Amino acid sequence: MEDRTPPTGARANERMTAVASAALLPLLVVVLAATPRLDALLTVHVFAGVMLTGPLAVKLGSVGYRFVRYYTGSPAYVRKGPPRLGLRLLAIPLLLTTVVIMASGIALLVAGPSDPGPFEFLHNATFVLWLPLAAIHVLAYARRLPELVREEWSRHGVRSGSVDLSAGALLAGVVGAIAMVPIATPWASPDAFSQGLRGPVIAGTVLTAIALIVAGVLTRRPAAR
Repeated sequence: MEDRTPPTGARANERMTAVASAALLPLLVVVLAATPRLDALLTVHVFAGVMLTGPLAVKLGSVGYRFVRYYTGSPAYVRKGPPRLGLRLLAIPLLLTTVVIMASGIALLVAGPSDPGPFEFLHNATFVLWLPLAAIHVLAYARRLPELVREEWSRHGVRSGSVDLSAGALLAGVVGAIAMVPIATPWASPDAFSQGLRGPVIAGTVLTAIALIVAGVLTRRPAAR
């Protein structure tokens, strides 16, 4: 039987992605929890949203590196194999919506509520599409995070390059968040949001529930003989 144990380099890349994801996930939860109440929790939403750009960049870089190594025929990454087909099909729309939602959010902070241009609609509409994609992605990989993070820590401890990189990314995110929070102050006024928040939140939640139900049915379907 062929040995499917991931080679050292590919496994290290997998652990780096997991460490970055472990740093990213709690911040995403905070951002999402604050979203329905931006009138009261705007500072929390902005601070966590800017802070997560650090570990998000590490995760995208790590995943992008694996993508390049696999499709350029690196033996270690070819042996490890690609993600499941369904997750590969979701990867491009998830990446695109992630980039758009982050970029439009930063653009909204800079533009301010007096002249948000197309960014407010773009941010809200992209959120509706991004939320179900992100939920499927998280559920597909979250169960493996503790194992991979423990493995990284047990192998390298405080000398772990992956931990150092994610910690540095978090610190850079904190610096960016401290700089951006004052810029977001105009959005704290009661009439700052020209478009209602309830609609995108409800639509995103409904689409996420439908997507998770469909994904659950597809993953439980017996393989065709």
